Amino acid sequence: MIQTELISGKRFLVTGGAGFIGSHIVRSLLEHRASVRVLDNLLTGHYENIEEHTSNPNFEFIDGDITNLVTCQSACKDIDYVCHQAALGSVPRSILFPEKTNEINVSGFVNMLIAAKDNKVKRFVYASSSSVYGDEYSLPKVESKIGAQLSPYAVSKYTNELYANVFAKSYGLETIGLRYFNIFGPNQDPNGPYAAVIPLFISQLLQGQTIKINGDGKTTRDFTYVANAVQANLLALMTPNESAVNQVYNIACGANFSLLDLVANIEAATGRKAILEHQDFRQGDIRDSLADIFKAKSLLGYDPKIDFNLGIKETVIKFLGRYVNS
Repeated sequence: MIQTELISGKRFLVTGGAGFIGSHIVRSLLEHRASVRVLDNLLTGHYENIEEHTSNPNFEFIDGDITNLVTCQSACKDIDYVCHQAALGSVPRSILFPEKTNEINVSGFVNMLIAAKDNKVKRFVYASSSSVYGDEYSLPKVESKIGAQLSPYAVSKYTNELYANVFAKSYGLETIGLRYFNIFGPNQDPNGPYAAVIPLFISQLLQGQTIKINGDGKTTRDFTYVANAVQANLLALMTPNESAVNQVYNIACGANFSLLDLVANIEAATGRKAILEHQDFRQGDIRDSLADIFKAKSLLGYDPKIDFNLGIKETVIKFLGRYVNS
């Protein structure tokens, strides 16, 4: 567990800090008495996610884009640690808009690496993705064994890992990549054509809408509550373990559940019955996913505290406040 004295007084830049995961990281860093600067263009993030911090003298917001190197350089000025969460997510969106995915996720990522290097940032922690495993179907997923990527989004995230490794070797920049496995929780947007499955399902059920499931519903994922991802980021940012640096890690719970399991858990948490409709399996998706988290546990001290069932309950509580009168 991260001790406040390790973080207090340090200066952090969180890119994508108005987004789902980023806003949770921002809140946790401020609770540990850090100084936090957020860089976000609000393309997929929401200012409401960080509005509560505007009166905090340790908080600063920059409305800017990582595809602009000058902006990245300015954002990294006087920063000790970068927590890079900014990206254009969604496998289906990347298939429709590969050029935009590359512009933000690859070119923007390289801009941030350059800015971090030039400003002598101590460490650069970034969000990768379980999508990099591609057509490597063995379970559980182990960091050292990946296949061919199945979408532009997956390619962009694997490219991030390659660039981070090169910057570590060429310039001495400390980097740590975190391969997220289906992170969910409060502040995750249920709206729009690229909404993640858990907020979408919860929102649809609470509003009495039909839940559309891709395939037969037996697709499995290692669903991971957002508090676990926050813990992983703070550990990666502050670990004194030299052997833990310049590595990538699976960030998950080490257990998988099907989409039908997910629906059943949401039904139990809400006390409502879902209406299901099955549709075609989604292009670029994999059938099953399960993480081996031994590496993160042993080198970072990662210890996921909130499992899938409790995470669903916590998430549903937040959504109930939104739809209680619906």
